[in-house]
Amino acid sequence: MVDWKKGSAGQTALLIEGARRVGKTTIVKHFAEKEYVSCIFIDFSTAGEEVKSLFDNLLDLNYLFLQLQLLFHVKLEKRKSLIVFDEVQFCPKARQAIKILVADGRYDYIETGSLISIRQNVKGILIPSEEEKLRMHPMDFEEFLWAMGDHSTIPFLKEAFKSLKGIGERANREVLRLFRLYLLVGGMPQAVSAYIRENDFQSVDKEKRNILSLYHDDFRKLDPRGRLSYLYDLIPAQLSSGKTFFVDRERKATKKKLLEELLPDLIDSRTVLPKYDCDNPEAGMSKYRDSDKFKLYLGDVGLFVAEAFADKEFTENVLYRKLLSDKLSADLGYLFENAVAQMLSASGYTLFYNVFKDETAHRYYETDFLIPKGDKLCPIEVKSGEYRSHRSLDMFQKRYSKKILRRYLLTTKDLHKDGDIICLPVYMAMFL
Repeated sequence: MVDWKKGSAGQTALLIEGARRVGKTTIVKHFAEKEYVSCIFIDFSTAGEEVKSLFDNLLDLNYLFLQLQLLFHVKLEKRKSLIVFDEVQFCPKARQAIKILVADGRYDYIETGSLISIRQNVKGILIPSEEEKLRMHPMDFEEFLWAMGDHSTIPFLKEAFKSLKGIGERANREVLRLFRLYLLVGGMPQAVSAYIRENDFQSVDKEKRNILSLYHDDFRKLDPRGRLSYLYDLIPAQLSSGKTFFVDRERKATKKKLLEELLPDLIDSRTVLPKYDCDNPEAGMSKYRDSDKFKLYLGDVGLFVAEAFADKEFTENVLYRKLLSDKLSADLGYLFENAVAQMLSASGYTLFYNVFKDETAHRYYETDFLIPKGDKLCPIEVKSGEYRSHRSLDMFQKRYSKKILRRYLLTTKDLHKDGDIICLPVYMAMFL
C-alpha cells in the first residue's frame, strides 16, 4: 500500500479485493492514520441515500467534496487527504466515479470490496481503468505468529529452507505444534483475536461459524435458490473423497448447469481457491488448463475446519481433538492440502494439478500441485503423516523428466532429501 501511494502519486486509485471479514477495513484505517493528515471513510454497506446520491451527478466536484466534509465532519487537504470507499460494491456509481475523481487529482482514493466482480455489482457501470488491484488474503502462518508475539520463528525457518538443512526433530515438532494451532484457528482476524483474547477454541469456533453464516447469507442474496451455498458446502466432502469437480459438456446435466452458472460467482467471492487440471504440464500452464476439471479449496484453512464439521457441536468436534493431540489421521490429510493451497495462492501462484493414466499399470496418478519456476515445473505431493512411497512424483518424473526443475514432497518430517526429491515440512510451503 505504501508502494502504491509513492508510485501512483494520485494517478490511480487502489482497489483492495478480498473475502468478507478478511481484514480489509482494519488495514485501510490503519494505513490512513499512518499516511494521511485526514481521511473520509465511507462505508457503503451502511451509508444512506444522502451519501450515495452524491455520486449520481459529478459535474461539480467542489460541491461533492464540500458535502462530504460537512456530512463526515472531516476537513480535506489537497494531496494530504484520503477518501475511502469501503464495500464499494454497494454503490457501483461511486466506483464508476473513480475515473473523474482521480483525474481531478486533489486527493487519494482507496476502494475495498468483496463480491466486487459479481455480475450484479458491475451491471450498467463503466469499470474505471484507473484502478490498481490488490488482493488481500487471510493471515498466513507468518502473520499468525506475529499476532502471537513470535517474530523469530519464520526468519529461522527461511534460512533453513535457503540452505536446505534440517532444523532438528525437536525444533520441527515445536514448529509443527504452532502450525497445527494455525490450522485450528486459521487466518481470519476475528478468529485470531478471539484465540489471543480468550485462549479458548470454543470462542474461536464461534467466530468462524459466524463468518460462515455471513458467507451463506451473501450466497443466498446472489442465488436465492441456495445453490451457491450447496456448492460451497460440498467442498470438504469433495476433497476428503479425492474427487474432482467435473463439468460434463456432453450432457445437459443438472450438475453441469449448476457448476457453469455458479462457479464464476463463487470464485469471485474470494471465499474459495480453484485448482485446475493441466493436461499438458509445462511453463505457461494457463494455456493448457482444463476448465472442466478442477478442485476447490476454502480460502481459509480455519474456516475449512469449521465447515467440515459444521453439523457438529464444538464439544463433539473430532478434528479439533485429533489436531490438538497430534493424531491427524491419513483420512484427514485433505486439511493439509487445503493449507498448502492457501499458502501457494498467497505467494501469488495460480493453482494447478495434473492427472494422467499409466497405460501399463492401468491406473491414474495425480500430482497434488504444479508450480512454475522459469521455463520448468516443480511438482508437489502432500503427505499428512508417515509416508512409505511417493509414487505420483516418481511417475510424473518418468513421464515429464525434461520439464522438471525439482520435485517436492511436503510432510510432517524435518527437511531432508530422498534421492533428488526435496522433502520439506509442510509449513515450509510458504517459501516455494
